[in-house]
Amino acid sequence: MWSRYVALGDSFTEGLMDDTASDGRYVGWADRVAATLARTSPGLEYANLAVRGKLIGQVVDEQVPRACDLRPDLVTLAAGVNDALRRSYDPHACATHVENAVRQLRGTGADVVLFAFGDPSRRSAVMASVSSRIAAANSATKAIAQRYGCSVVDFWGCAVFDDDRFWDEDRLHLSPAGHELAARAALATLGIGDDSWRTPGRPPDPPGPLVRARGHAAWAGKHLGPWLARRMRGRSSGDGITAKRPHWGPPPPDAYAVGPV
Repeated sequence: MWSRYVALGDSFTEGLMDDTASDGRYVGWADRVAATLARTSPGLEYANLAVRGKLIGQVVDEQVPRACDLRPDLVTLAAGVNDALRRSYDPHACATHVENAVRQLRGTGADVVLFAFGDPSRRSAVMASVSSRIAAANSATKAIAQRYGCSVVDFWGCAVFDDDRFWDEDRLHLSPAGHELAARAALATLGIGDDSWRTPGRPPDPPGPLVRARGHAAWAGKHLGPWLARRMRGRSSGDGITAKRPHWGPPPPDAYAVGPV
């Protein structure tokens, strides 16, 4: 098993919209993975360098060198969705960033886990235009993983994530239940647990058209508008935010572990 685990990425790995710990920081799937690994690896050290809003190039420039200095034996790297949401998206540049990151991380001897993200068009017609970008990024990620001997947590086509209960009201970040599901997926990829996480439960009855319309309007005013305003000002949700676990330390309490898996 592993003794030093570091998580890299953006808001997904920082844990936005999951429960908050005693220090006020979000927990997130990576924290839940660390807590679970600690059950069979006493003394596990954990760091989480992820910061919301980061682009893949920023992750590579800011987080990967720090991760290499920490000399982990397990790294998770999940980033690129923020790039795909931008009009200036360059798939070749993003793939190059991922490969550069993986080359450096694997050069330390660490096991590296990458992510193939889900199809946003399954839940939102507004996001359908991004689907081809995510699909292309996933293909590049899988090719890089094969080339460098990495594992991939593959969310593409997973019907289980069609359930709104796994998503926050902002429709972009996972809910606490979604973070737990992502943790189970990552652990299964690491050989802990199985693929039962992929089996969808019975979703709740869909809301009527009036309720949906009101929901769309509320979402646009509370979440879409502010996001667009930040883009126009050239601002990021990560401005002024620092990594929540920049140094080695113990994993979160066992209460956040995913189990049994």
